Amino acid sequence: MVVAVVSGVLVHFGLGFEPVAVLAWVAPFPVLVVAPRVGAGAAATTAFLAYFGGSAGSWSYFLHSQSIPLPAAVAILVGSPVLFAAAVALFRRLVRVGRPVLAAVATPALWTAALYVVAVMNPFGVMGTFVTSQGDEPAVLRVASVTGGWGVEYLVLLAPAALAAALAPGVCLAARAGITAVTAAAVAGTLAWGAQPPAAATDHVRVAVVARSEPNWAPDPGTPAGQRVLRSYVDALHALPPDVRIAVLPEGAFGTDRARLANLTSPLAEVARTKNLHIVTGAIVEDPQHTYNTALDVPPAGPVVEYHKWRNGSSPITSGHDLPYLTGRPIGLEVCMDVNGPSPTLDYGRAGTGLLLIPASDEDADGWQHSRTALLRGVESGTAVAWSAARGAPTLSDGTGHILAQTRTGRTPMATAFADVPLGSGRTPYTRFGDWFAWLCALIALAGLASTVRRTRRPDSRTP
Repeated sequence: MVVAVVSGVLVHFGLGFEPVAVLAWVAPFPVLVVAPRVGAGAAATTAFLAYFGGSAGSWSYFLHSQSIPLPAAVAILVGSPVLFAAAVALFRRLVRVGRPVLAAVATPALWTAALYVVAVMNPFGVMGTFVTSQGDEPAVLRVASVTGGWGVEYLVLLAPAALAAALAPGVCLAARAGITAVTAAAVAGTLAWGAQPPAAATDHVRVAVVARSEPNWAPDPGTPAGQRVLRSYVDALHALPPDVRIAVLPEGAFGTDRARLANLTSPLAEVARTKNLHIVTGAIVEDPQHTYNTALDVPPAGPVVEYHKWRNGSSPITSGHDLPYLTGRPIGLEVCMDVNGPSPTLDYGRAGTGLLLIPASDEDADGWQHSRTALLRGVESGTAVAWSAARGAPTLSDGTGHILAQTRTGRTPMATAFADVPLGSGRTPYTRFGDWFAWLCALIALAGLASTVRRTRRPDSRTP
């Protein structure tokens, strides 16, 4: 029980809504180091309780979320501890049958491969795991440009698993030294490479993210309440520095039907012409047959560009499938939950996109987490990100995961941040090869599971 409490506290602070990154590397260790020394049931139960108890800070969020249905929320709250318990059980079994090296590599592989399956099969995606905890650590995140976020997930869990395997009973001195040395070299090498300064960008653009602190979901700009919201944004846009060329407003900042869309776009177009900037706003737009969650680019001149959100969870909103761009620039559009899985960001990256403009809307508690999920997608695809979130953390980041500017809603009536944003290359090894590392993890996990059929070694045996 003491181990469950210690590990649970580390999970709470290491994987919470605003985590301490280094604690995520430590959180699994107490459970893993004890697992080979106790019975299978005790090890799995301890692991489950540690992760379940450690996630207590998110229970209220999931159970009352406006974007995640209750059945899915319960599945997340219970499924994550079950997966962690399964990974610990695999670790224990492999150590007990004399395979400490395989235990070290298969444990994070099982966790990572299972998360990949969950991410692919559910409409809400995945966030709030080990990789998200590293959102302010660009040296750690950079490996995602090769492996996707799966490589970060694996790396953070590999370190405690390898150390626990090296300290497991019955492991000979040579094996202890080998496991420790190889893992330390792998982690250190990855971090050293990640810490290298990025190549200088040749194309920059001044971008602002602007979000009202007062929550208003999709007010109609044709009504008095909607007009007040629109006027507040127009005033904020006029107050931006003159060198800002793009401004991004939140998801669902307005709501209207197709016939009255000009009530929104005409006032914004006037500001865009006056300030010579693109204004990107989220809007719920109703057609006679469909409703779309859109990102609208209102340019200084020319037609409005419209993007339809791909990922809408269980919402009846019609999903899109196109990848529109600002006219003449490698700058694309997304909306909020689109970042919860690799696509459409991966598709944009493969097309050479340098910057993504993303209206978003969060629920206060998950603001930091979701902004870093967007940042991760940018690292995977070599794409800078402008994330403008209502009830969240508006953020600007480059294509290597460095924060350029950020703010939080709720501190001032209008949260605003702006920066010179270097356009990314839009092409990385990950955009070329996709989720190869997740599949490699699946193979390693299967090898580990296959090895558990061996008889448990005698207590007095020694690993060669």
